[in-house]
Amino acid sequence: MYKEDRLPQNAKEGLLFLLIISIISVNTISPIIVGLERGFNKEVYLETLKIIPIMWIIVIILVRGVAGPVVGKVMPLFVGQTDGFNARVLLNTLLNVTVLSFCLSIIGTWVGTKHISLAPFENFLHIWPRNFAVAFWIELLLAQPIARFAMKKLHQKQDLKAEHS
Repeated sequence: MYKEDRLPQNAKEGLLFLLIISIISVNTISPIIVGLERGFNKEVYLETLKIIPIMWIIVIILVRGVAGPVVGKVMPLFVGQTDGFNARVLLNTLLNVTVLSFCLSIIGTWVGTKHISLAPFENFLHIWPRNFAVAFWIELLLAQPIARFAMKKLHQKQDLKAEHS
């Protein structure tokens, strides 16, 4: 079986991969979405920094408990044996961002306003496409490539260490 060096190979590497992606995502996506909602200024950014730790925990829980299982079931329906790495990564990113942006468009509003209400449902058709687009491009152009680069470097280091042992 072909081993893809840009992806985690075990649970420990999977955790590192998840941490890299989630930290980058939460620290970029949240400020951009809140800025689009409330304006881009220092006060809004500082207020956003206060919710980032909570959002990070929520994102980890949603990735592991919701998006991961859903995407794991849906991916085989669309991926063929001849599909390459890039096609699989793109589909995986698309599906994960769809599930997460759907959930976080609701939960993120509640966390950001510190109030559970029907507002995210009432405004869903306005906020979800915007949130999806921000998250998708951050994931595709920033978070995922950095995490895959980190995995590749980690595996190169491991291979070099194994050669010299």
